[in-house]
Amino acid sequence: MTDAPGLKEPTLDDIHRARAAIEGHVLRTPLRHYPVLSEQLDADVWVKHENFQLLGSFKVRGGINLVSQTTQGERDRGFITASSGNHGQSVSYAARSFGAACTVVLPEGANPAKAGAIAALGAKVIYHGDVFDKSLKHAEKLAEKDGMRFVHVTEPSLVAGVATYSVEVHEDLADIDFMFVPVGAGSGATGACIVTDAVSPSTHVVAVQAARAPAAFHAWQTGRFETYPMSTVAEGLATEYAYTFTIGILRDRLKEFVLVDDSDINSAIKHYVDATRTLVEHAGAASLAAAINMKDRLKGKRVVLIASGGNVTTDQLKAALA
Repeated sequence: MTDAPGLKEPTLDDIHRARAAIEGHVLRTPLRHYPVLSEQLDADVWVKHENFQLLGSFKVRGGINLVSQTTQGERDRGFITASSGNHGQSVSYAARSFGAACTVVLPEGANPAKAGAIAALGAKVIYHGDVFDKSLKHAEKLAEKDGMRFVHVTEPSLVAGVATYSVEVHEDLADIDFMFVPVGAGSGATGACIVTDAVSPSTHVVAVQAARAPAAFHAWQTGRFETYPMSTVAEGLATEYAYTFTIGILRDRLKEFVLVDDSDINSAIKHYVDATRTLVEHAGAASLAAAINMKDRLKGKRVVLIASGGNVTTDQLKAALA
């Protein structure tokens, strides 16, 4: 998928500046140890609870950082973006925090809880297309037509902002052997790789995507950016295309990328409820699903699971727990 022009990989200094920019706007989320998960995986298992973050997702870190760097002229024009949910909440919240208008284009049939949250943050919600990538193209057209500042899902300032969760992880816990990170557009995994390479190069980052939406996985493997059908229940991982900016960084830095079945993701949601008494959405649960599938390699290791979000609807939760 085409990214915004002139993209430059964020540095660790960029990420530290992002941390200063978002301070006071977002939460420092807990990194918690769970004996039940540790026993299940025969490993030392910790969960980074971005499902406890404001708006229920680590995406808000990126939105605040991006909008904080824009000019007053851009804020006066207003912002527009496309989203499957969490990114839209992030940009809406950030725009409101800096006194700017925001429009979010969602795919038809988007998660109603996320759509409602976006509207509650004061953004104008437009539904267009049956998949995210069609929503994205429509948002780009509207931005050009109406002069709004278009926010692409893989802008460097978004990546730098999201990456701050990984800084917190490494500050809170040393000697991490494995870190599992879900991948949709790729900002979370990209940020984790940049930070981890700088501060804990022995940590093995594993990116995780849904098997029923494998575009990023195949692009990382082959370097080819092709369209793939998608039918996953994990809307946060659901893209038909991979993004050249984030995949380019991941191809340079990431050592391992795995796919998980939707059934495994649903099982992981159950495990989170039983072991942590918290709600994790499908995208966020993918990291635990992958760790369970890789259990034989994790014995005796220190493992961090990124629970990237908690925006799951009651219907989704019922289906996962059935």
